[in-house]
Amino acid sequence: MNIKISGIGSYIPEKSVSNTDFSDHVFLNEDGSPFGYPNEVVVNKFKNITGIENRRYANDQYTSSDLGFFAAKKAIENAKIDPETIDYIIFAHNFGDVKHGTVQSDMLPSLATRVKHKLQIQNPKCVAYDLLFGCPGWIEGVLQANAFIKSGMAKRCLVIGGETLSRVVDDHDRDSMIYSDGAGASIIEASDDESGLLSYESATFANDEAGYLFFGKSYNPDLDPETKYIKMYGRKIYEFALSNVPSAMKSCLDKSGLGIDDVKKILIHQANEKMDEAIVHRFYKLYEKTPPKDVMPMSIHDLGNSSVATVPTLFDQVLQGKIENQEIKKGDVLIFASVGAGMNINAFVYRY
Repeated sequence: MNIKISGIGSYIPEKSVSNTDFSDHVFLNEDGSPFGYPNEVVVNKFKNITGIENRRYANDQYTSSDLGFFAAKKAIENAKIDPETIDYIIFAHNFGDVKHGTVQSDMLPSLATRVKHKLQIQNPKCVAYDLLFGCPGWIEGVLQANAFIKSGMAKRCLVIGGETLSRVVDDHDRDSMIYSDGAGASIIEASDDESGLLSYESATFANDEAGYLFFGKSYNPDLDPETKYIKMYGRKIYEFALSNVPSAMKSCLDKSGLGIDDVKKILIHQANEKMDEAIVHRFYKLYEKTPPKDVMPMSIHDLGNSSVATVPTLFDQVLQGKIENQEIKKGDVLIFASVGAGMNINAFVYRY
């Protein structure tokens, strides 16, 4: 029995924030001291490394569960199913619902429960829960849905990845320019053809790596040190990803029984353009190959890093023809992969 994505949907916020919008920000070093160069230099360096030119922020009235609901409705419509037939709703996120203008996280009730309520699903046997797994959360949700269906616990699952990272960033930290908002959702169910999930890999590295992403105080010493924001050790994450993600992808592909030349697309977490390119190059190097042109679609240039939302929204955008020179055809073999807080890594090989 194969498990497939029978429906996909995404919500891309309308509000676009360009790099130039950060020209008046007061960026500080970790110790609170000012940078020794102007913001124009900061922004240009940022663009050259990450590839990000714009990012999307949610409208003030929406929270992460709202974005997830919007994406879920589209996925349900795309799959042409009755939402009452959904057995599990799995909502992957990091910080819950953070209302505009606040930094307090709200996860009671769970975001998955909020989506079920908004969808007006009456069936009490539709189980809704949240998944905290960092940026790889949507992929991990797909793997959990796979397990539920194969075990007989479910026939159909709704897996959502949504986040409003723009509300948990320190405006004085230049890394704040990376993060964005968005949501992607998918319907997962059994397949009666050759399409579907072929193999998977998942791992957590929790020794020194556990603290590479964390909640920390603002770089501005005048702000309340008890108010926390998302922080990261970017260089350590970069080195970790390059050392571990390619081998995880290789292990996953090898378990599928397919070869590197069978792979048509790699849909990887949109964290950093340079990092993603390096990961894919190292992955192909493990097979003594070089990556084919256009094997890795990218959405980070215009959408930024929306964490758990990047992979499902990327998949949806490619299928809708919204990314130039990118398409997925029936029978194509895809690799989905992600890395993030935990540190967690996962991947799955999929035949569309």
